[in-house]
Amino acid sequence: MQIFKVGGAVRDRLLGKPVTDIDWVVVGATTEEMLAKGYRPVGADFPVFLHPKSGEEYALARTERKSGRGYGGFTFHASPEVTLEEDLIRRDLTINAIAEDDQHNLTDPYHGQRDLEARILRHVSPAFAEDPLRVLRVARFAARYAGLGFSVAPETLELMRQLSESGELEALTAERSWKEISRALMEDQPQVFIQVLRDCGALKVLMPEVDALFGVPQPEAHHPEIDTGLHTLSVLEQSALHKQPLTVRWACLLHDLGKGLTPEEEWPRHIAHEHTGLKLIKAVNERFKAPKDCQELALLVGKYHTHGHRALELKASTLLELLQSFDVYRRPQRFEEFIAACEMDARGRKGLEQRSYPQADYLRGAAKVAREVAVQPLLEKGFKGPELGEALKRERLKALKAYKEAASA
Repeated sequence: MQIFKVGGAVRDRLLGKPVTDIDWVVVGATTEEMLAKGYRPVGADFPVFLHPKSGEEYALARTERKSGRGYGGFTFHASPEVTLEEDLIRRDLTINAIAEDDQHNLTDPYHGQRDLEARILRHVSPAFAEDPLRVLRVARFAARYAGLGFSVAPETLELMRQLSESGELEALTAERSWKEISRALMEDQPQVFIQVLRDCGALKVLMPEVDALFGVPQPEAHHPEIDTGLHTLSVLEQSALHKQPLTVRWACLLHDLGKGLTPEEEWPRHIAHEHTGLKLIKAVNERFKAPKDCQELALLVGKYHTHGHRALELKASTLLELLQSFDVYRRPQRFEEFIAACEMDARGRKGLEQRSYPQADYLRGAAKVAREVAVQPLLEKGFKGPELGEALKRERLKALKAYKEAASA
C-alpha cells in the first residue's frame, strides 16, 4: 500500500499558496485492508474513506469510463492493480494531476509542474471532454488564478467549446452547476469565469440571458465602456475588489438582464429595463436553484437599482416605498446589500471605478430615519390594526420629508 497527496494540495503548495483541503490517493490497497486499518467508508459511487483520526479523505486509486450523459455518467473501477499514473490521467488539468509522497517526492507524468511555471491551464487527456462539469471547473480555476497570470490553453478551450456544443452541459444538475458557479463568483476575479464561459460558448448555453448582453450598447455619457456585457463584467470585478458577499455578486451579475431585451431600434436607451429584466432574473434564479437570499436580492436589485442611483432626487414618498419594498425594519442587512450592489454598478464603468457614491450614505440615513419612528406614541393615541399601519406610514413619510429637506439645505 502506498499513499500519495494529490490534486489541489500539491498544486497550491507549489504555487506558494495556502493549502486548505488535502486529498489522498491510496495505491495497491483493497477496501478490506482500508477497513481493517480503521478507515470509515463514505460515498456509494466509489471507494472513498475517512482517516480514523484526521477525518481527511483517502480514495483508492481508480480508473473511470464514460457510461452515460452528464457529470454522473461514469463507471469506476478500483483495484490494487490500478497504478498512480492511471489514477492521475483521469483528472481534469495537468496542474491537478501531480502526486507527492511522504518524502515530498513528486510524481508528475503529465507535466503539471511545467504548466504551473508557464501559467497554463491544460487538460490531462482527451477524456477531459467526457465530463461537462469540467467546463465550469476550468473557468473557475481561470478566475482563481488569473491574478497569477494563468490562462486556458487554446486546445483545452477547444475541447470546452466542443463540450458546450455537444448538449452535455444540459445534463448537469442545477445543484452541481450552482456549486461551481457560486464558488467561482467568490474567487478573486469572478469576471474571468464569465469571460471564459463566453469564450468557449458555454455562457450562451448556461446563461443565455447574460450572454445576450454582449454587443448591446448603452449611452456613452453614463457608460463609457458602452457594451452592456463588458459593463456587467466590470461590475462583477468591482464586487470582488470590494469583498462583497455572494448575494451581492449574484445580483451584480444579473442586474441588467433587461437590456438584452431592448429592441435594436431603441438602442442605446433601455427604457424600463428594470421591469423587463425581472422575468429573466427569475428564470436564471430558478434554473440554478439559487439560495433564497440570492434570488431575492437579485430581483430587488434588478427592479430598484436605478432608484438607488437617483436616490438624492427621489420624492420622500418614493423613498418610503423603496424602504418598504426591502422591509428595512426587519431586514436591514438586505437593504445594505442592495446599496452595495448599486455602488458596484456605479463603479463598474470605464474610468469611473474610483467615483464617490454619496447615494450610499443618503440611503443609509433614510433607512435610519424611517426605522427610528416610534410606534408607542401611536399606540397610546389608540391606533391599532390597519389604522396603526397607515399612521406609522404617515409618520415615516413626515420624517423622510424632513430628512430630505435637511440633506438638500
